[in-house]
Amino acid sequence: MNEVQPTLAPPAPTARRPAAAWALVPLALLLLLLPLLEGAPLVGVLASPFQRIQLTYGLIFGIAALGFNLLLGYTGLLSFGHSAFFGGAAYTVGFLVRYLGVTTMELWLAASVAATVLLAAVFGLVTVRYTRIFFSILMLALSQVLWALALKFFWITNGTDGLRIPTPGLLGGLVRTEDKLAFLATTYYYYVLLIFVAAVGLLWVLTHSPFGYALQAIRDNEVRARFVGIPVRRYRYLAFVVSGGVTGLAGALWAPLNGLVTPDILYWPFSGRIVFMAVLGGFKSFAGPIVGGVAYNYLETYVIKTTQYWQGLLGVILVALVLVMPQGIIGALGWVRRRAREAA
Repeated sequence: MNEVQPTLAPPAPTARRPAAAWALVPLALLLLLLPLLEGAPLVGVLASPFQRIQLTYGLIFGIAALGFNLLLGYTGLLSFGHSAFFGGAAYTVGFLVRYLGVTTMELWLAASVAATVLLAAVFGLVTVRYTRIFFSILMLALSQVLWALALKFFWITNGTDGLRIPTPGLLGGLVRTEDKLAFLATTYYYYVLLIFVAAVGLLWVLTHSPFGYALQAIRDNEVRARFVGIPVRRYRYLAFVVSGGVTGLAGALWAPLNGLVTPDILYWPFSGRIVFMAVLGGFKSFAGPIVGGVAYNYLETYVIKTTQYWQGLLGVILVALVLVMPQGIIGALGWVRRRAREAA
């Protein structure tokens, strides 16, 4: 019997969506003009080279968390192994530099995304057969295999010393600079911002397409989704591959910004960071992982400067934030907005 292809209609549009879209215009203008505001009154501190580099890290982590959330928030699969895709892409960049002498950013991105899509396609053949804790632990185990390989094959990966990533050429090598700080704080900032907008746009279209609504149906009730004709395992597999590819894109962007790729990026705590970015921002909303990625990066940066016991302090802060805001930052802002509307 042929499978019945589902036709899932999107929810009826509301008047709030245009208002929310218009609210993003000032933020988009601020991001676009940020390098030009350096030294300006009030906002000049936020536009310094250091802050722009931190924001670039945040945008990259936002892409990674957004890719991860395609599984958690939309498909209902919690992965403890997404460091495999992020770190796998970063190591692909390192191998291209060390063994092939490639220093063009677009080739890095293409090769890294292709490698992580292939890796996700292989992992997915095994993992999407399972759900709940079984899927999570299996992803954790597979990611740790890559971490162990990165440590043991030190004559290939350079072990804990890592692989150095030089400043790349952009736009096919047409854009190059010797001033690394200026490159990272301005040129690369705009480059990452452009890719960030493109990635967010593509994922927005995907999650608001019939495929995205089918994933949400699978998340909410797998039995009913299968009953109405949705090929559950196939859709999960496709979501898994796309999630891995998007997270790999973030890893490829991260490599030249960080300048060094070590096995730590494949270790399980980094998977936990990606999970927490999505939870901190609010994994039940589309924008939540983006906000969580940016917020987590700034929070970690400033906690590290505070004390040598920053890991314990960061853990306490994050646990407190989750207890106070169980729906994440986006959920808390929505609650404040509703209360303000009720009070008015």
